[in-house]
Amino acid sequence: MPQTPPFSAMFDSSGYNRNLYQSAEDSCGGLCYHDNNLLSGSLEALIQHLVPNVEYYPDRTYIFTFLLSSRLFMHPYELMAKVCHLCVEHQRLSEGDSDKNQMRKITPKILQLLTEWTETFPYDFRDERMMRNLKDLAHRMASGEETYRKNVQQMMQCLIRKLAALSQYEEVLAKLSSTATDRLTVLKTKPQSIQRDIMTVCSDPYTLAQQLTHIELERLNYIGPEEFVQAFVQKDPLDNDKTCYSERKKTRNLEAYVEWFNRLSYLVATEICMPVKKKHRARMIEYFIDVARECFNIGNFNSLMAIISGMNMSPVSRLKKTWAKVKTAKFDILEHQMDPSSNFYNYRTALRGAAQRSLTAHSSREKIVIPFFSLLIKDIYFLNEGCANRLPNGHVNFEKFWELAKQVSEFMTWKQVECPFERDRKVIQYLLSVPVFSEDALYLASYESEGPENNIEKDRWKSLRSSLLGRV
Repeated sequence: MPQTPPFSAMFDSSGYNRNLYQSAEDSCGGLCYHDNNLLSGSLEALIQHLVPNVEYYPDRTYIFTFLLSSRLFMHPYELMAKVCHLCVEHQRLSEGDSDKNQMRKITPKILQLLTEWTETFPYDFRDERMMRNLKDLAHRMASGEETYRKNVQQMMQCLIRKLAALSQYEEVLAKLSSTATDRLTVLKTKPQSIQRDIMTVCSDPYTLAQQLTHIELERLNYIGPEEFVQAFVQKDPLDNDKTCYSERKKTRNLEAYVEWFNRLSYLVATEICMPVKKKHRARMIEYFIDVARECFNIGNFNSLMAIISGMNMSPVSRLKKTWAKVKTAKFDILEHQMDPSSNFYNYRTALRGAAQRSLTAHSSREKIVIPFFSLLIKDIYFLNEGCANRLPNGHVNFEKFWELAKQVSEFMTWKQVECPFERDRKVIQYLLSVPVFSEDALYLASYESEGPENNIEKDRWKSLRSSLLGRV
């Protein structure tokens, strides 16, 4: 069977492998090359280029790029139907050949293509039409030899495991969401003296940074590459092409991950605004600065940015007497690293360094790269907005999709890293489920800690006391 290289080997620094297509002949027409690089093609020709025959197997870089981008033009189930049709045609031609070796050459290639699709885009197969086509074609392939039957069985078992794991993960998210309560509601029923804070659950900032990394990697791992495409297709479909996401989306792992970032920011702000005493608030700020610094050292930029965002929320930043007690030198360095000016130049430099370290890593710890996720989505969105999906001659603009696939495949490498730190279930449970303040409750807690400074703040304080506490 053709070998499947790791994601990191798929794209070179120039965007894609320069010599991919020297051996592939433009046999079906409709494909446009320059210096052996595929630049554009008709949709039909690109589909034909995806399907193996006796002499040819598409490069994995092409398979990933086309499966990722084709959903901008057609439903995955429509593509699957066309692929199945072409595979059956090729197999028929081989059957008609007196040489049995022809069949032995093409069947493993078709199975390998199906395996790559199910491994890289398993969520496509939540669609019953996809699964039906897959089973039909796989059954046809497997009817030949025992080896093929085993391969098909293995592929199907692996796919079913992945889909079952996703369903389980979604159930956990739904449960967390349904049991979420506002911290203020809890405070009304439980006096603050018996409320736990994060430092009583995890006194060591390094351990907390490691547990945050556990959560980040677990959530990253469930995001399918196609979710990046569906994220911006939903907002603004280009070229009036019909898209496969006019139907209900099959997953929302990407949104759940963005919600986790927001939760962490609010959790940080809640933990800082909760304590009654100024010195306790200052200690909490210093604790989170140490957590953020360790996140930076680990390569966990998403948690780092969420912590900085929480500390920069107005209810926290207005606590001037509290901040006066904090040694802010370390925080200033972190803010400088994540400074948004020059399109996050400092962060992008640090990210490149972490990515480089990951490539040459000897340990799992050195492999960790967790990007600031909202910026990654924004980059991919602007890449999509900046180039047309189709060229004036109606060809698919494949040059654009190489670049898109390069960015997404880098993320695919990062999300597959296993967390090397010991898991602390108690800390993770607290981070995921402890109630946090709403924005209004944060302002109220902030004013209760350090009184309003002007009439606008005084009016807001009175209004919040009345609406949230029922007091005047």
